[in-house]
Amino acid sequence: MEAAGDHPVPSGPLAVRWLAYELPPIRAGALSRPRVAFENVGTAAWVPTGPRRVCLAYHWLDELGNPIVWDGLWTALPHEVQPGGRTETELTLRGPIPPGRYRLAVDLVAEDRYWFTEVGNAPLEREVEVAPRIERRTLAVLGTDEGAADDDDAEVIAYLASGVVPAPGWSDRVLDAHADGYAVVGGSIDAGGGLLRRTPHELAPYAPGTGRNPAFAHPLLCPSVVRGVEPDWIAKVEGLPAANPPTDEPWLYDGRIELRLTARPRSDRRRD
Repeated sequence: MEAAGDHPVPSGPLAVRWLAYELPPIRAGALSRPRVAFENVGTAAWVPTGPRRVCLAYHWLDELGNPIVWDGLWTALPHEVQPGGRTETELTLRGPIPPGRYRLAVDLVAEDRYWFTEVGNAPLEREVEVAPRIERRTLAVLGTDEGAADDDDAEVIAYLASGVVPAPGWSDRVLDAHADGYAVVGGSIDAGGGLLRRTPHELAPYAPGTGRNPAFAHPLLCPSVVRGVEPDWIAKVEGLPAANPPTDEPWLYDGRIELRLTARPRSDRRRD
């Protein structure tokens, strides 16, 4: 671990001295677990549970110190830390979106009271270069009539269906979204409606023409998924693979990621 270096330490009930840290590579939108060592130099014990617990947490700041992600994931202390006591633990941390250069500010938080920095403590701050979530822009496609094989080395898997054809630029936009940090990505469906062929009611929310919408209120159809993340599959929608947006991973709907229906998908076709 690397020494944290000198920093101001206040007097009072809640005071921390940062001792050392170890930062693994950080990828946009992905979880990592840095290690942090620190000392209780205040007069009050830090308890890990209950209504007055103390947790380890963090913020992501820009180069000017403005918050980009305020109040990140909280990590419980591994045990009670008495005044004068030291501890070392892993911090559960999710990388910010999109990749780039950020300032990571690690802090302690007393639940329902305040951050330690609000009572005179210094955070543990370090410059961090956040990498794209996917290291290689490799995409495997499953479920099409062409029968594209699953590439075991692909970092992203897209689940399509018979009669579904990607619009120009589809793969680049899919990989751009995953590189930005999103684990599960869905897009629009051009059902080819018109005077002689009406768009199915269930596909109306997926009409092309919109942009990124991280608060999309419908299932993601024909989603693409970072390898290692398991989609929350639900019943197919008009014969298309459908998944609920994940609750524990960043996800995105982007209307510019367009798929076109050249034929009605066979609803009895099994998903690969």
